[in-house]
Amino acid sequence: MRQVQRGQGAAPHSSAPPHGVPPQPTYTDGHADNGYDNGQGGGYNTGQVYGGGGPQGPGPDGRPGRPRPNWRRRIKWISITVVTLLVVVSVGTYFWADSKLNRDVDLSKVIDRPDGGEGTNYLIVGSDSREGMTAEDKKKLHTGSAEGKRTDSMMILHVGDNGNTMVSLPRDSNVTIPTFKGSESGKTFPGTGRQVKLNAAYAEDGPELLVRTVESNTGLRIDHYAEIGFGGFAKIVDSVGGVEIDIPKGGMKDTKSGADFEAGKQTLDGEQALAFVRTRYALAGSDLDRTKNQQKFLSALANQTATPSTVLNPFKLYPTLGSGLDTLTVDKDMSLWNLGSMFWAMKGITGGEGKSMNMPISGNTGNGNLQWDTAKVKTLVNQLKNDEKVTVSGN
Repeated sequence: MRQVQRGQGAAPHSSAPPHGVPPQPTYTDGHADNGYDNGQGGGYNTGQVYGGGGPQGPGPDGRPGRPRPNWRRRIKWISITVVTLLVVVSVGTYFWADSKLNRDVDLSKVIDRPDGGEGTNYLIVGSDSREGMTAEDKKKLHTGSAEGKRTDSMMILHVGDNGNTMVSLPRDSNVTIPTFKGSESGKTFPGTGRQVKLNAAYAEDGPELLVRTVESNTGLRIDHYAEIGFGGFAKIVDSVGGVEIDIPKGGMKDTKSGADFEAGKQTLDGEQALAFVRTRYALAGSDLDRTKNQQKFLSALANQTATPSTVLNPFKLYPTLGSGLDTLTVDKDMSLWNLGSMFWAMKGITGGEGKSMNMPISGNTGNGNLQWDTAKVKTLVNQLKNDEKVTVSGN
């Protein structure tokens, strides 16, 4: 019987492990060949790390490395988040500020109104209202304790495409009270040709009669009304950190208003600012010079309020808006957009982008009031109505 020698006819030696036995690493020059390129041509390297999520190779310990951050995606989502927050804050601020406006003046009660023209006309009023002021406040601000409300300053601000114009209306201007409808009673009071100082119209029946009187005596339609009292004015000035004003040579001192200023540039706080705009007896031109100071200060205040240090600083912006809007009385149709337009126009006038003037005066009437220059006023009103550059000069 043929004997088969052990080992003869068997399959050549194979590197494959027996079934069920895991593959064992082979060794080349004493180093394990684990499937990765060792730099000597052994194994392979495709440049891919399975499960690594990107082209980055294995770490030092042979494990898959962390995927590289996708900065483009991160920047995109950061931008979306920031824009969303800005929109939410802006919308929230708008509705918060809008809710604080005191829309108490109803211009629909004004009768026999002139036709509107080009541009927008604001009647800006500073009243001697002491509402919300304590006895200590009144003493500190030298306001006295008179009952009721009177207008301490009045001005028309025209906002148009051909330059903005601010026209002060002296409180002692001689005007005729026209036929009007009572703002509270609704009763019609026929005009009798009665001539009074302009501020008497406000004292008699409030903002609606004042607007009616201004429109009747000028022929210019008033689109919006804005009024602020003594206390509110001082609060706004304090909230913006004061307003810088250049006091003219000789300084200013008036015991009735409390003004006591040396000449030169200085920053006025709320108390000092109120004294500055109310001073008349220490000025050579009395009420005419006071209206010029009022224009000067209001423009400077608008300029200070609109600075980046106020608008971009929420710790300053919100107190300023709060103190200003809480004490501001406007007409029912006044929007925040209108209010912003009014302030930006005043700011522009400070920077020379417009004109400020007094209503042209021709002299005094028999009752001691200031008489407007009829011819100049007519030209001025026509230029404002047509939104033309104002060429008329005031006192």
